[in-house]
Amino acid sequence: MIFRPGGLTRRDAILLLVGASSMHIWSLLFSQHDYPSDQSIVINNHASQDHVVERITLTTTVVEPARTQTRIQTQTATVTKLAAAKSTTKSRAVAPFAELPSTEVLAHAPGWTLFRDVYMSNGTIFIVADENARKNIPEIRMMTSTGLPAENTPENIASREPLPENMQIITPEEAKRRWVTVDPDGKYPDLNRVWSVEGNTLLFNDPTQFLRHYYHLVAELFFGVQAFWHGAFSEPLSTRDALSPTSSIHYSQTHPAVPPIHRAIFAHSNADGWRDNPGFNRYFLRAAFPSLIVEHQEDWEDRIRSTRPKPGQIQTGERAWHFPMVLLTDRSAAHRGWMCGSNTQRTASEAWDYMRLNGKLRGMHVGGWWAPVREAIWRFAGADEGLKPVLDKARQRDRKEEDQSYFGPETGVVRGLGSSAPALDKAKVADIGAEHQKKLPMPSKVVITYISRQSARNRKLIPEDHALLIESLKELVDRKNKERAKFFKDANKVLGFGDDDRKRATDEAGGVPLEWELNVMEAEKLTHDQQIQAAARTTIMLGVHGNGLTHLVFMKPTRASTVIEMFYPGGFAHDYYWTSRALGMSHFAVWNDTHRTYPDKPNVDYPKGFQENSIPAHGPTVAQLIEDRVAMKL
Repeated sequence: MIFRPGGLTRRDAILLLVGASSMHIWSLLFSQHDYPSDQSIVINNHASQDHVVERITLTTTVVEPARTQTRIQTQTATVTKLAAAKSTTKSRAVAPFAELPSTEVLAHAPGWTLFRDVYMSNGTIFIVADENARKNIPEIRMMTSTGLPAENTPENIASREPLPENMQIITPEEAKRRWVTVDPDGKYPDLNRVWSVEGNTLLFNDPTQFLRHYYHLVAELFFGVQAFWHGAFSEPLSTRDALSPTSSIHYSQTHPAVPPIHRAIFAHSNADGWRDNPGFNRYFLRAAFPSLIVEHQEDWEDRIRSTRPKPGQIQTGERAWHFPMVLLTDRSAAHRGWMCGSNTQRTASEAWDYMRLNGKLRGMHVGGWWAPVREAIWRFAGADEGLKPVLDKARQRDRKEEDQSYFGPETGVVRGLGSSAPALDKAKVADIGAEHQKKLPMPSKVVITYISRQSARNRKLIPEDHALLIESLKELVDRKNKERAKFFKDANKVLGFGDDDRKRATDEAGGVPLEWELNVMEAEKLTHDQQIQAAARTTIMLGVHGNGLTHLVFMKPTRASTVIEMFYPGGFAHDYYWTSRALGMSHFAVWNDTHRTYPDKPNVDYPKGFQENSIPAHGPTVAQLIEDRVAMKL
């Protein structure tokens, strides 16, 4: 205690407080303050020189805090005419006396829109654009929706069409009327009521209907995020590379660093609404994006309420949140696009194909654009096969590079999109195909991973067929390993090597049969790490249509990498078919003893029995398919 015996008395303390207060008041009234010039609030606009620009004169209000005065400064700024052009300015928070920046649409595909400087007030997304800039704004229904769950009925489809309370385009003048306080006497500068949510934001307008599924969150939503985000911040390919399917850049698994994503907002989901029961969604999110801040519907509602004036109180006008950089994704809007709605039913396909057609998809034949996520998950899980190339690259890095952030620079440049993009003949842009996979190296070992659903609630094989399938796969693996052993034995006799000198026999004989391995995975009996480790080693992933096949996104790309998906006869879905091909891997749909692959794609159908537990499978047919695939006969 300060008032202990022998210390300060209460009287002494009061006298000290009075003295200090008097000195403070005296200094405020009579002292001189010299404020440095850089404390003045000056608005400075910059624009890229890489597209059509015009010079205009801006009148800027400069506030000098030391004096209650304002002065008018005239400056000349370069302002872009084209909203979607290449942008080199850093997205910044809006200062209290700053003018509100207009919105730029930096990249757009149905359901995927990258904004710079977009606003939210009372739950409505506001795009601020003048009449000229509006010409470059996509149709609102192709960007967003009401966010309601999707059903395939005319009434539900109509209910998901966006309303004015979901998104609006307003002029800069209207934005000022809404969110800026203007002093009628002109003594003080205009003060805005806008608060910036700094950093780069993912805004998911999807309902929880699909978020709680491992496939839909990881292999659809974030699959599309990765393709769109990395594409937007990457240099465009040369026209020659973009049009050539055999270009080496399509086989590269390295990707330039891009700005980090700081925040993900699930506007229609609570904390449990995006977490799947097996726990893989949260595992993925924390492993791939360890610094990501996650906000939920409750947080979004907080932001909405804080911008809404309360009835009966003094009205100071609306408030708004400003997002310097935001990627808005909307499932319903994506389904209004041709690629998703008519071709694949996969929202990520709109993002993927947009970047492909704009010459922005790197490592197309090996999922190079996905490699940073894949390698992050490998490293998190401790997958040896995946860690080796990462460690090899790390050893080759310069020491200075090792000190840089793993996630790359804080900000980046959106390159080569909109009006500044090179003119590409979309019909001639390189695509993926099985012939391009043949240029990849063979795996060091053929690992078959059969993901069994026999312990699941639905979509199971007929028990006898399941047993025969495992028996057929074991026979195949045993036979292939015996062929390998015989090869070494014969080579040793001919070349005169010892039985254990396999390396010399391999080097001199060549054409050594690969070692084979079979893993029957019951996911519920393995940890998440163990499942990722198994996926990283897998050459052939096999299973009945189901969530477990999502692990294909963590397979290592090789010449033989293949996904074999078993369906109830007549049934088919695009989920793993499209995802496999998007990563440059082969996919085979199997119905008992028949199979089909690209380009012989079946129609989507969910017949009676699709979700049930009597799915037939002919083990010898599946085993023969695998053998022919590894031998490159298919």
